[in-house]
Amino acid sequence: MTTSGSASKNVLAADVEIKGNLKFSGELVFEGRLDGEIHSDGALQLGDNAVVNGNIHVGSAVVRGKINGNVFAKEKLEIKSKTELFGDVRASKLIIEEGVTFVGKSEVNPNKVTPAPAPVKSAPHKAAEPLPAAGR
Repeated sequence: MTTSGSASKNVLAADVEIKGNLKFSGELVFEGRLDGEIHSDGALQLGDNAVVNGNIHVGSAVVRGKINGNVFAKEKLEIKSKTELFGDVRASKLIIEEGVTFVGKSEVNPNKVTPAPAPVKSAPHKAAEPLPAAGR
């Protein structure tokens, strides 16, 4: 599903079930069930009854309901209380309310700074030893 218009607000109610990927622009309020991925540069709001089995890639999101997949938000991700999230999250800003079930890893990087590699410790230098002659 693709919607157009940068200022549009789209609503998919609790009786909606989708198998496949979902794309939108603007804002989407999703209350239904999705087996697939969500892709958008816009804002996503998942309702209390929402169930998503798949990864989410959005500009920003406020999530409730049940998510079984990774969530990537370019800007801000808010995980509201009673949400069940099984997957990794990555966002510039992350807000997790009390009462959330979150099983996964999180990466929060507000300044989009690439972490510096850890310094490598080198072993003390040894002089090369001659190989023993075989069969003598």
